[in-house]
Amino acid sequence: MLTYRFLMMILATKEVSTRLWAGDWNASRARLGQLKPAQEVDRIWLHAASNGELTSARPVIDALIKQGRDILITVNTDSALKMAQDWALSGVELVLAPVDLPRPTKRILRNWRIKAHITLESDLWPMRILNTPGPVLVLGGRLTARSAKGWARFDRLVRQVMARVTYLSAQDSASADRFVQAGLPKTALGPVFDLKALYTPPPGHPKTALIQAFDHTNTWLAASTHEGEEEIILSAHKSALAKRPALRLILAPRHPKRADDVARLVNSHGLTCARRSNGDDPASAQVYLADTLGEMHLWYRLAGVTFVAGSFTDRGGHTPYEPAAFQSAILHGPDTANFRAAYDRLADANAARCISDANSLSAALIALDTVEKQTQLGQAAQNALKQDTDFEGLIRSIKHALDA
Repeated sequence: MLTYRFLMMILATKEVSTRLWAGDWNASRARLGQLKPAQEVDRIWLHAASNGELTSARPVIDALIKQGRDILITVNTDSALKMAQDWALSGVELVLAPVDLPRPTKRILRNWRIKAHITLESDLWPMRILNTPGPVLVLGGRLTARSAKGWARFDRLVRQVMARVTYLSAQDSASADRFVQAGLPKTALGPVFDLKALYTPPPGHPKTALIQAFDHTNTWLAASTHEGEEEIILSAHKSALAKRPALRLILAPRHPKRADDVARLVNSHGLTCARRSNGDDPASAQVYLADTLGEMHLWYRLAGVTFVAGSFTDRGGHTPYEPAAFQSAILHGPDTANFRAAYDRLADANAARCISDANSLSAALIALDTVEKQTQLGQAAQNALKQDTDFEGLIRSIKHALDA
């Protein structure tokens, strides 16, 4: 416990100091749990790490609001906070999550009159779970083999945390087994349910200029790329251009702050680059750098093929559910640990293509050269990823756990 607190204190000091240096006083106060609500009512504290987790939880949030519950939503990132603010949900308060230390956590619990805590996927924070006075729920819980090994270093703390979980619905059966092995009471284990399977495209379509700039069949998207992946992607694109000269690439880095480096890399490959953040003409270049946040749904709509990034590195890959919702043909690398069950279903249905390097990526892009081929693969992915578990049943289980 002391080791954990020491690590958290280092992280907290670094982040709060950075925020203060930038003059972001409100964010620093949020991280320290010092913000207070305007209205004193009992609340459920729902925590989502970032945009993807928060988007997947939207149906659950809507159901809780329909039940007449007041909710405090906390997130780890500014972009997720902005997205939730744009939702303008009734009965919902939004703040950046406090650091997981005793005092900030207890301030949140006291000031916001927290009566229950819901957290998503793998964002399980000991201080919150151990100190919440009411039920603790984990939805879409994910515990990889690698993470389970890391947890073993804090075995006593992990078992204390797991013992406090009232209800856990894992996103895959392997995670469910690992949670039980880590100390989760079997009576707290709910059905396997991947919240990301509930993803529905947000409202809003690309503007006319974008639609005219990108022919759907001749456009592919590299979604949420990380350092080291763009080199492979750009090499594949340049190679594919020899056979498909009309091919266009929308390149969306996971972290837009890397955009300058990515733009230089594009140019180093002898490819022309237009940037979304600069307002460049999208039709003016071979590569369109989508260096903004909150617009991924626009790029999915424009692309007949999507390469799901984070899978050429050791980051476990990103969600296949979003491109599948748009029937975009899915390509991915070999590392898909974050969504193992979903990618297994895609593989079993031959509904996606696993890519190993730039040559195989180029070959896949050349092969998927017609609307019929892209649509067939995109529809197969959509069918393979349909959620089997009853969502209304999940909501009933959540309500029962909260009211117990």
